[in-house]
Amino acid sequence: MGNISILDTNWVGRPHSIAAALLEADGHRAIIDPGPESTLATLRERLHARGLSVAQLDAILLTHIHLDHAGASGSLVRENPRIAVYVYNLGAPHVIDPSRLVASAQRLWPDTLHQLFGDTLPVPKENLRILEGGETLTLGTRKLEVAYTPGHASHHVSYFDAAEGIAFVGDTTGIRIDNGPYILPATPPPDINLEIWDSSFATILARQPSRLFLTHFGYADKPAEHIQAFRRRLHHWAELTAEILRSASTEADAKKTFVTRAQEEMQEHLGPEEADHHAFTAGLDLSFLGLARYLRKRADATA
Repeated sequence: MGNISILDTNWVGRPHSIAAALLEADGHRAIIDPGPESTLATLRERLHARGLSVAQLDAILLTHIHLDHAGASGSLVRENPRIAVYVYNLGAPHVIDPSRLVASAQRLWPDTLHQLFGDTLPVPKENLRILEGGETLTLGTRKLEVAYTPGHASHHVSYFDAAEGIAFVGDTTGIRIDNGPYILPATPPPDINLEIWDSSFATILARQPSRLFLTHFGYADKPAEHIQAFRRRLHHWAELTAEILRSASTEADAKKTFVTRAQEEMQEHLGPEEADHHAFTAGLDLSFLGLARYLRKRADATA
């Protein structure tokens, strides 16, 4: 079987924000979602604490290419050129040349991009292993099944370890820190699509995992109940966004109102400190922008 370890990358000094998963089996070592380059020093420390180094890694498996999940990949390959990087086909061009990805992130985080994510280096084409969904990866004695799970991002996959009963779902089932009482939707632009997302929930549930591994953060139990609760909140947030957009005079006002309403909702379930932690991890303003864009696209398609 081998070990699965949570590596807390301590993002911007905040524990329990970004979890990389270390998979060890029969001398093969892989990391699912290594995190951003800004947390690379911490990732190294976490490996060293287990008697490992970057030189001993064999593979990086990306659920998707957002910088908080994948940004360190190029730096890790530069340090260890034999690492194979698994990525969904739509994400691959942006891993080879991250300039558009970084420019898009720069628009969303104009003042804090480098502090949050560090430097995003390209991954050489020869290191990439392109995924289509449907593959079974053999990593030492471990087998991982790959499924395409868009909705949060068009380039999102999930990995299933049937023997362990674990689904590594990236951001497909939201943000829930340490199996806590609140599941927060992360809905940044540009790819949010609730109809497609629903089919990804079905894809995950069809595998009947006993636990979900969330990048933000750690294991979530009772996957069917978790996904049902998350789906309800995701659709509730979309309805909330639509309602606010109808009555607000400008999009800036609408965003402000959404953030206030979402914060109130989170504080009710979590208290102020944990609500702030969850909101930092996802960015409520980004969630509004992604949902507003989705609603506009849907309205245009209907028209």
